[in-house]
Amino acid sequence: MDTQRRERAARFVELHREGCFLLPNAWDAGSARVLESAGFPAVATTSAGVAFSLGRPDHDYADTGSADDDRVDRTTMIDRIGEIAAEVRIPVSADLEDGFGEAPETVAETISMALAAGAAGGNVEDFTGDRSRPLHDPGLSADRVRAARETVDTAGEPFVLVGRTDVLLTGGPLDEAVRRANAYLAAGADCAFVPGAADAETIGTLVREIDGPLNVVMGLTGNALSLAALRDLGVRRVTVGGSIARAMYAQLLGAARELADRGTFSYAEHQIAQTDLNELFRRRPGER
Repeated sequence: MDTQRRERAARFVELHREGCFLLPNAWDAGSARVLESAGFPAVATTSAGVAFSLGRPDHDYADTGSADDDRVDRTTMIDRIGEIAAEVRIPVSADLEDGFGEAPETVAETISMALAAGAAGGNVEDFTGDRSRPLHDPGLSADRVRAARETVDTAGEPFVLVGRTDVLLTGGPLDEAVRRANAYLAAGADCAFVPGAADAETIGTLVREIDGPLNVVMGLTGNALSLAALRDLGVRRVTVGGSIARAMYAQLLGAARELADRGTFSYAEHQIAQTDLNELFRRRPGER
């Protein structure tokens, strides 16, 4: 990791010390540059957005009709993370899904690849994609986080390791989500992530019972609490997952239907001017 990226990664670590910040999710270099231009201190990637941009489904249950090889492979995902990290001047946190394999050794390799790609952080989740056992065994899940932590420590680079549990997304109870989040923190995660918590009561319980910083994701349903409300609840970090990408694809689908069904062009009334996009994406001398 070069000096500039190391400094960015160190800033990213500091963001998790206190307060609450919003970490929006990008899926390619262009979306990351747009988010950077809005003034966010860091950006995360979204595996869903990356998959959709490649015409692929996001990681899901294997029995939903998609072949296993539909999933975006690790090399492709890491390459995209590297492209994003190379194009922005703010820290990038990587959505590393389940570490792209069950074995702790595989998760460790994935973390090494993310570090080499310039990521300042990354999350590892316990979702398996197998409906008969949707989550990895708690002990194995902790070992996977522990292997990731050892890799980060060996590298000696600033990096925020996030332990994500999908208990709530898979219909499990809140107390299990708390147990798993705390186990991942004890195994070396710097931050816990519990997607599926969207109401003040649930989030408040998580903040009180989890022994470390909490990340929640908003935008999944559109009725999210405000950032100010989440800050008051004690949340440390807020992401938006693939919701921005899905909103963009909603606009694309709407334009496609208008063109195909009506042959009209009203969708273009809401476009960004070419000159404005050129200006946003133009690099000044010495900016890289």
